[in-house]
Amino acid sequence: MPMTDTRKALLQIHFCVLLWGITAILGVLISLPALPLVWWRMLLVVAMLALLPRVWRGLRQLSPALLAGYCGVGALVALHWLTFYGAAKLANASVAATCIALAPVFTAVIEPWVAKRPFQLRELAFGIAVLPGVALVVGGVPDGMRLGVLVGALSALLVAVFGSLNKRLVSHADPLTVTAVELGAGTLTLTLLAPLLPFLLPALASPLWVLPDLRDSLLLLTLAGVCTLLPFALALVALRHLSAYTVQLVTNLEPVYAILLAMVLLSEQRELTPLLYAGVAIIVGAVFLHPLLNRRKPVQHPEILGTAEARNIAE
Repeated sequence: MPMTDTRKALLQIHFCVLLWGITAILGVLISLPALPLVWWRMLLVVAMLALLPRVWRGLRQLSPALLAGYCGVGALVALHWLTFYGAAKLANASVAATCIALAPVFTAVIEPWVAKRPFQLRELAFGIAVLPGVALVVGGVPDGMRLGVLVGALSALLVAVFGSLNKRLVSHADPLTVTAVELGAGTLTLTLLAPLLPFLLPALASPLWVLPDLRDSLLLLTLAGVCTLLPFALALVALRHLSAYTVQLVTNLEPVYAILLAMVLLSEQRELTPLLYAGVAIIVGAVFLHPLLNRRKPVQHPEILGTAEARNIAE
């Protein structure tokens, strides 16, 4: 049977989500603290994008207002990645991936306010449906991981904020240029924020100027190239043939992939209790209902893939 464009695109987006799921695993495997890990990831992605003439052409076309807006979003992206990898370090990859599944819940509340659209009661009900799952997740981790859950929830909140802002800003700019500007601004943000972290977020404070060893360098290059730019480019192609409904269903598998990978590669199931997995089931189940609330239509903002990874790319 010949492979249709839709079937091929579906396989591509599944592969992208699998790569996004690996980011939490790499966050645990890389020995660097969360701050230098995210700083190096952003710097490497920006360096790779800077090699593309298309990015520089797009940069010359940006208005000062749009440039400032992207820089502001980039600062939030940096904080999101910092807290996401911080959650993985403070708890583990499974906890970080589970917490990030809360992003659509926060988006249901935040996006109507940011986008100035009517608030929908069914979206609030969707958010409330996830709360029992969150309670089970908190109760299903050892006491020493509770801080990781809180930091992971903060990361999901940041996804909702910058994802909603991005949807207002990205429609008139080249996707690669948007990614380069936001991650460049994020790199600068972390550079300036590093001396203040001991006072603002002590749990994530660490030296910024850490030179990775050969092993960490290879893992960072994998994180930047294979798990960031490759799925970004591949997904931009795949989204031409898929509806937002289909894309959201597939991308909601990201925490599932991440948890399964963590069980296989890191044996994290030994650290967690059945309560956590019950909570994960409730959260993922509720998140899967979210696309059912939306009409089937094309994805309108694929640019967000470059910074938000699998989250919030469909309306």
